[in-house]
Amino acid sequence: MDLAAFKTHYYYKTDLIALCRQYQLPTSGTKADLNQRLDAFFSGRPVRQRAESANRGQKLTAAQLTLETPIIGSGFAFNAAAREFFAAYFHVKHFRFTKSMAVYKRQVDAKKDQTATIGDLIRVYQETKDKPAAQRAFLANNPEEQTYQWNNFVRDFFADPQTVVFYDRMKVAAILWQQVKRSTAAKVYRAQLVTQYGSLIARYRRP
Repeated sequence: MDLAAFKTHYYYKTDLIALCRQYQLPTSGTKADLNQRLDAFFSGRPVRQRAESANRGQKLTAAQLTLETPIIGSGFAFNAAAREFFAAYFHVKHFRFTKSMAVYKRQVDAKKDQTATIGDLIRVYQETKDKPAAQRAFLANNPEEQTYQWNNFVRDFFADPQTVVFYDRMKVAAILWQQVKRSTAAKVYRAQLVTQYGSLIARYRRP
């Protein structure tokens, strides 16, 4: 298999794990991690294992956390102590971690960014909480979010009855997805796409 063949197919996480095993690559991490690992392998780039948090066994209490606490290497984690700290900081009874916070932490872990702190997490929370446009902008270039969007796009494409007329539906879905990715529209499947980009997918229509 080469990079072009890899990119033209849709894979479930179990498929990606099997491919990683086949090519003797690490199998840990999220689906986005596995996709990135295989993409690097087929592109001839160095393959990195998913970053693991340093001092995994160390646990911090809420009282020990500050805005200057590093996200990695300090023992910080999204746990009860962190929830207690954020609840006290924002003066709320119950605090919920957001998707943007989780994504930011994974980015910090992957880059091994020793300079990122809890203060940066709070900034991400404040800039994206209850602000759909800001959250979409923050997540737009995140590989994990792109994988999630693609998965939903494929699911909705296959659920649309009008797409059964195509003999290579995954290829058609990929063509439509590329058009959506390049546009400013929401990164979701819409039935109108089949008509809008009909000329690009006409050759895949059954006689």
